[in-house]
Amino acid sequence: MSEQVSKILKIIFTHNDFYILEKPAGLNFHSEDGPGFVVLAEQQLSQKLYAVHRLDKVTSGLIILARNKAAAANFTALFTEHAINKFYLAISDAKPKKKQGWIKGDMAKSRRGSFKLLTSKLNPAITRFYSLSYKPGFRGYILKPYTGKTHQLRVALKSIGSAIFGDAMYAGTPSNRTYLHAYALSFVWDGEQIEFTLLPDCGDEYLALIKHQDFQAWQSPWQLDW
Repeated sequence: MSEQVSKILKIIFTHNDFYILEKPAGLNFHSEDGPGFVVLAEQQLSQKLYAVHRLDKVTSGLIILARNKAAAANFTALFTEHAINKFYLAISDAKPKKKQGWIKGDMAKSRRGSFKLLTSKLNPAITRFYSLSYKPGFRGYILKPYTGKTHQLRVALKSIGSAIFGDAMYAGTPSNRTYLHAYALSFVWDGEQIEFTLLPDCGDEYLALIKHQDFQAWQSPWQLDW
């Protein structure tokens, strides 16, 4: 995988302080067996870059990489203040307990590197979502995490009985990919409003979701009633 993507990481936006890039599904964020996403980006762009948030290996989509230490510190502060809005697309073939709303609860480690959602809310993971049925048996989700817990969205959907399609760790139906995609970012940088969306280009079910007429309401996700 690393050799395949090392020359073709997609740059979505270039700023003096940061890049916004697309991370392919199936690529480790940090280097493990081979060069990870950050190292590949540094090699491609020939400069030191600073990770300010991350995506799971199975997740595709938008990632910010800071270009200097000062920008990295500013982004860290923005993420801490929840001043960067992130929106994700997911798909499940399991019927959810509810079709929209909030999912809140503390998270605890479970088996084999997975997590579970608890009923307690001492330091909860907080997610809000909407969904639509785009074909029989399948539902698309747009999710906004208000916290940044590990595996938060994967655990959230599993907790309402709707594990993400292809997410083997959380008992999702097997597929050629895990259908979780970092779809949009919205934040203010030096007084400038930054807004980007990136449609997933990998996965037949994503293509079917995007073609559905009701998906139009999700094209500017920051305009939804969150």
